[in-house]
Amino acid sequence: MPSQRIDLLTLAPEAYEAMRAIEAYIRKSGLDRRLYELIKIRASQINGCIFCLNMHTREARALGETEQRIYGLSAWQEAPYYTEKERAALALTEAITLVAESRVPDEVFENARQHFDEKELAALIIGITNINGWNRWMVASRRPPED
Repeated sequence: MPSQRIDLLTLAPEAYEAMRAIEAYIRKSGLDRRLYELIKIRASQINGCIFCLNMHTREARALGETEQRIYGLSAWQEAPYYTEKERAALALTEAITLVAESRVPDEVFENARQHFDEKELAALIIGITNINGWNRWMVASRRPPED
């Protein structure tokens, strides 16, 4: 296992607290917590972030998420376990996570808009952006998963 390159959380505590403040905003926004954990897991799968995968699969389980739905996230398009609202959020998650490739297609955005009100959609976009930021912090620094 590669060793940690740099401890960003210790070296940049103000930035760490700013990222945590965005998380606090999302939690207060009314966005469904279980859905948000699924979003975090899916983005972390795409980004290959073991630190975040470890954390958010545990958090999803603690919120009552099933193993089947957690394991199925990498193939959510084919899996029958997700609602249309969850599918819209997962599609938007993938589009934003892969923004350099996808440019967030209009049909993906409009589908999300059909399932979320404006405030929820804003929280969803901010949340997806934040988990991508966390993924990049942890992957770049090679922060190991916590037990």
